[in-house]
Amino acid sequence: MGFVAVVLLIIGLIHFYLWKRLVRDPLRPGWGRRFGTAVAVLLALLVPLTLIGVRAGYFAWLSWPGYLWIAVMFYLLVTLAALELPRLAATLLWVRRGRSAKGAQTSASGTGVAEAQPAGPRSTTDGSGSVASRQPTISAASGNDSDASRQPANSGAAPAASDTDDALQPAATAGAGTTPGSSDDSALQPATTPGASTTPGSSDNSALQPATTPGADTTPGSSDNGGLRSAAASGAGSAGVGEAGAARSGAAGGGGAVDDPAGVGGRTGSASAGSPGEQQPIGNADGTGSSVAASEPAKPDGIDRRLLLARGAAIFAGLTAASLTGYGVKTATGAPQIDRVRIPLAKLPRAMDGTRLAVVSDIHIGPLTGADHAQRIVQVINSVNADLVCVVGDLVDGSVAELGRFAAPLAGIESRHGAFFVTGNHEYYSGHEQWIDEVARLGLRPLRNERLEIDGLDLAGVNDLNGEEHGDAPDFARALGDRDPSRPVVLMAHQPVAAKEAAPYGVDLQVSGHTHGGQMVPFNFLVKLQQPVVSGFGRVDGVPVYVTNGAGFWGPPVRVGAPPQVTVIELRVA
Repeated sequence: MGFVAVVLLIIGLIHFYLWKRLVRDPLRPGWGRRFGTAVAVLLALLVPLTLIGVRAGYFAWLSWPGYLWIAVMFYLLVTLAALELPRLAATLLWVRRGRSAKGAQTSASGTGVAEAQPAGPRSTTDGSGSVASRQPTISAASGNDSDASRQPANSGAAPAASDTDDALQPAATAGAGTTPGSSDDSALQPATTPGASTTPGSSDNSALQPATTPGADTTPGSSDNGGLRSAAASGAGSAGVGEAGAARSGAAGGGGAVDDPAGVGGRTGSASAGSPGEQQPIGNADGTGSSVAASEPAKPDGIDRRLLLARGAAIFAGLTAASLTGYGVKTATGAPQIDRVRIPLAKLPRAMDGTRLAVVSDIHIGPLTGADHAQRIVQVINSVNADLVCVVGDLVDGSVAELGRFAAPLAGIESRHGAFFVTGNHEYYSGHEQWIDEVARLGLRPLRNERLEIDGLDLAGVNDLNGEEHGDAPDFARALGDRDPSRPVVLMAHQPVAAKEAAPYGVDLQVSGHTHGGQMVPFNFLVKLQQPVVSGFGRVDGVPVYVTNGAGFWGPPVRVGAPPQVTVIELRVA
């Protein structure tokens, strides 16, 4: 019960991960995400129903969709896991670039303000010897200034003369009062004429605010957050200054107009000293002319990129999993390939030089295979004209009553010295005693911990290691003990790891299956943790072992990187 609980927990965690990467991350909240969540839950339930229910003889109709989803799930998991490091690297790179861009923007903004700031107040000496700060204030006095005609129509005062390079100094002139609660968010305060008032709550978001003149009244709660406030004429009403659609008025003299950034509702510019009649653009003090939109807050960096990355990874993983599964189905359900290998045996009599063994394992006749599966394998076996046929376990996945008709083509196997069979672990899940009798009836001789002498060669076979749990344990001493050590012996054992127990008996060659060659790469790396040889030739405690990939499949009808095969071993004199 504890093992089943662990399996269910693992299945749940895998599907949660797939849901997060394939549904939650790439889809925005809405019906699409809800539909994907429902599908993920159904697929998570399909896996245990297939692994437990189908194997127990229930829900047979779920075999194909259930096992196909297990294959797709496996490759989705592998592909998404492989994409985690590139995903992390891309995310970190984008975050770093975003921070660099923000830093550059902040630096550029600070540089622009710094350029608008004067190095220090410059002063001139008046006739009385006093030093007066040269600030760009607009005086209340009217006079004979020839530029008075350039003042706004509602202004009754002429601006004081100033040098063109002194425009917009940040300091407020003496006597300017600021009511508590006002907020100065800009570097330079706008100049206003005496008596001009600012409407409460008015805001202006410019980086540069010109100075206010004596007597200017700032209403509590007002916030200067805008661009350059235009100089209001003496006696102008407060409504004209705070109105969002107010016309811009250019200040005469000093070489530049002061703009109202709130004037989105049509701008009327007064003629400047340099070019009468021209409208002045909204801009910074340095004349760069940046728009008000530049001061709007930017969208959070990286959100769209992360969404794009998640969708790209999900699409790539889906296409990869589907492609590998489709290729694997075609490979697994096709005819097995022939794998030929030569193995020298030191004790082999010259009369048996060139003896061919057709080794086949893991045929796995089951509800997904049908009768054609066994027939294809028999045709391949017969095509090699083998001297001996060795069927090394996992012949079936079901009872004789269910699958006996699908195994019937095995009776057509042809070889010079006959066909032989040993049990695999799956026979013990399917009623091994009934299958041993059925196999014998079909013409394959079961080797149950026994040995035969065939023209100077000993052929031995042992029960599978899992048989011990079912009262049918392997007996290596019975199969290999008390024999002539001068004769070569070939051992048929389902699992490669059995060679560790066979080593003390001087086995010349062991032929095995069980691993399926991994069946679905990269699963072969996990198989290596349990079996010393996964596919092909190897040595286990000094015993030469050859492992065939198997001719069938178990579970998903998929083979990737480990095609089905019938191995032809040619024995040669060493």
